[in-house]
Amino acid sequence: MSENPFSLWVYLSQSPLLWLTVTLLTYAVADAVSLATHRHALANPVFHSMWIIGAFLLLTGTSYTTYFEGAQFVHFLLGPATVALAVPLYENRKAALAAILPMLAALAVGSATAIGSVVLLAEAAGLPRTVVLSLAPKSVTAAVAMGISESLHADPSLTAVAVILTGIMGAMIVTPLMNRLGTRDLRARGFAVGIAAHGIGTARAFQVDAVAGVFASIAMSLNALVTSLLVPLAATLLAR
Repeated sequence: MSENPFSLWVYLSQSPLLWLTVTLLTYAVADAVSLATHRHALANPVFHSMWIIGAFLLLTGTSYTTYFEGAQFVHFLLGPATVALAVPLYENRKAALAAILPMLAALAVGSATAIGSVVLLAEAAGLPRTVVLSLAPKSVTAAVAMGISESLHADPSLTAVAVILTGIMGAMIVTPLMNRLGTRDLRARGFAVGIAAHGIGTARAFQVDAVAGVFASIAMSLNALVTSLLVPLAATLLAR
């Protein structure tokens, strides 16, 4: 018998398969709970999977690098999943084209608001310019946001954290907020969360309705483009 009772755990913890299994099982359980609560806002599976896995890594002393060796297989699927959004978009292309002008207007206002609000709040709080620029692209997908952050010599790691928190918060509050505001149009609901909460919000929109998901995916894609143009402009204005 081994002198170290934890030798099996030490061996398993280095296996990518273990962390892939932990990721999939945690999300499956969290999603089952979310479904059992009729997709209640506070039962968001991404949020609960994140803190459960994070706590497990802390308790076991496992580094993120080790964990990601297994989780990267799920991460790889983000690409195909994003491409797959083209299918419902094509199926609802007529509804999307019919609303093109309102969408463009909402895109301009929503993107500027998403950037301007966090910049103004960060400036009012007296945060360093690097932090302000790191937070500015918070409402687009992590890959785009981190690229913007790097181009501005900000902190991509802080940007990634801001992006994840923004997506989770947006996904959790969008449904009760829209209900409270009396917004029933699924196109408007989806487009709003797509601008504000990128991929995580879009996933939530698809849980509610396919039309909401389609408009969320349009907003997410267009907002990435607009944000990549507006954030450098905001950085130039801050430098004056």
